[in-house]
Amino acid sequence: YRAAKTRAPSARSLSDALLIPELVRVYEDNVSVYGVRKMWKAMQRAGWNIGRDQTARLMKQAGIQGRRRGRTPMTTLRANVPDGRPDLVNR
Repeated sequence: YRAAKTRAPSARSLSDALLIPELVRVYEDNVSVYGVRKMWKAMQRAGWNIGRDQTARLMKQAGIQGRRRGRTPMTTLRANVPDGRPDLVNR
């Protein structure tokens, strides 16, 4: 335990600390709508050679996610007035 606490940070944690702010910057530059695949391509265009799975992991750590297309379907519309019909089956 003590050895792990005093050990120098790993290369992965150092690169993650460098990449997460860059991911957030690219994400915000693109109207905060890019998902993993588009973020991966955008990072490659920006000159960062990282993998798609690494991009997904870092986006999850940073708490960013892409927007979904479409809208949620509206299945039930409630009436604004109480139901005035008689109860014929004694419910």
